[in-house]
Amino acid sequence: MLLNIENLQKEAFRDKPYSLPQDDKNKLLLKWLNTLTEFHYRKCPEYKKILNSMWKGFTDYSSLKDFPYLPVSIFKNLDLISTKTKDIKITLTSSGTTGQNVSKIFLDVSASTIQQKALANSLSKFLGAKRLPMLVIDTKSVFNNPKLMSARGAGVLGLMRYGTDHHFALDENGEPDFKEVKKFLKKYKGKPFFMFGFTFMVWKEFYNKFKSHGLDLSNGVLIHSGGWKKMIEEAVSPNEFRSSITEEFNLDSIYNFYGMVEQIGSLFFEGPSNLLYPPNFADVIIRDPETFEPLPNGKEGLIQVLSMLPTSYPGNSLLTEDLGIIENIDPNVDGWMGKGLRIIGRVPKAELRGCSDVIGETS
Repeated sequence: MLLNIENLQKEAFRDKPYSLPQDDKNKLLLKWLNTLTEFHYRKCPEYKKILNSMWKGFTDYSSLKDFPYLPVSIFKNLDLISTKTKDIKITLTSSGTTGQNVSKIFLDVSASTIQQKALANSLSKFLGAKRLPMLVIDTKSVFNNPKLMSARGAGVLGLMRYGTDHHFALDENGEPDFKEVKKFLKKYKGKPFFMFGFTFMVWKEFYNKFKSHGLDLSNGVLIHSGGWKKMIEEAVSPNEFRSSITEEFNLDSIYNFYGMVEQIGSLFFEGPSNLLYPPNFADVIIRDPETFEPLPNGKEGLIQVLSMLPTSYPGNSLLTEDLGIIENIDPNVDGWMGKGLRIIGRVPKAELRGCSDVIGETS
């Protein structure tokens, strides 16, 4: 079965970022998720086994809630590939502590290109069409073997493509580089610039160490993500994070996003009411943690993410280990449309074993 990548990209990025009304999104995703589910079913033997065992094979689905899903943890145990091994360009890995298995995501040239276009599409809503000077809230030491990147290294490198004249806030040893940051701010005084860092790094290594140094970041746009588990351990809420940085650095443009290496290119960005909105080519469903049945809006449950981007591996419909609530749909504020998601936290591991174990046994 052939997959028309050109048409997929054209329809995924046709409209302004985060602007597609939910009804239109449902139609777009229904079309492409049917195509992609069948494609992966025919190209990935392990995926075919799972669908045959758990969902009675492939059929033509009539609703987004009916599409088969994989537990996100399955990528830690299985190599799921829908392209030829020789065509794999890069292998992305998730973050994990020493001794933990990590997810492995295999991208060919087409999938890698789609990922980059998706990021550019999403970021253009906040940064505009031109690349801005970039201050990276990290150290150059975060990079390792580009053939097998950690989630942090891949995240930093991925976002650096959308900035220019990169400066790093931390030196090679991970210590504050006050001279470098002040040089950057002097060079671009009065001009817009772009900052990126993982949430915990921004708080611990930038806010805590650069505060009281008189930095004016009022022309900056800060994009951050990840590390909220560590922030909760330090009793720092999202509201405190935002208000503290705004007050200390005179920075108003602060945007969090939710995403995962297992579903390339799908960034749920912070929009109206501080909720997270999926891009035009992605969506979210909330499921009961015990029955896995879809829940109505306003009910807390497991987050299932859907995307029409993964083409080299079957990552189009994934059940995460995160809990959330859909709080609104199509707010139509500053062009934002679609579902507004609030992340609640992580589900206890034991509650997900039913889904993961059964699928593991069938693979």
